[in-house]
Amino acid sequence: MDMWNNIKVFSSRLLKVADRFKYVVTIVIGGLVVGFVGENSYLQQVKNYREITRLKGEIERYDERYKADSTRLSHLYTDPEAIEKIARERYFMKTNDEDIFVLSDDEVMEEPEP
Repeated sequence: MDMWNNIKVFSSRLLKVADRFKYVVTIVIGGLVVGFVGENSYLQQVKNYREITRLKGEIERYDERYKADSTRLSHLYTDPEAIEKIARERYFMKTNDEDIFVLSDDEVMEEPEP
């Protein structure tokens, strides 16, 4: 009978430990789900933060470019010499009494002899 009593005591202690252990397992699994699975997980939050930082940098670059382009455009509206300068540099336009020479740094490729 003493052995049967020891088994009962051991099984009751084991059930108490298992009862406490199920809460630990539940908390650990819940933490893993919150931390690594789903749209609002910790990993997704880190990815979103990096994306936001990258996009803010792009916004700053585009704002600077917009300001520079706006300044150039207002300069073009007010200064006819600026329009003439762009026409000469980009489109090789000229007046009647001048010649244009285009200098290039491109290497001339020789054709191989047959």
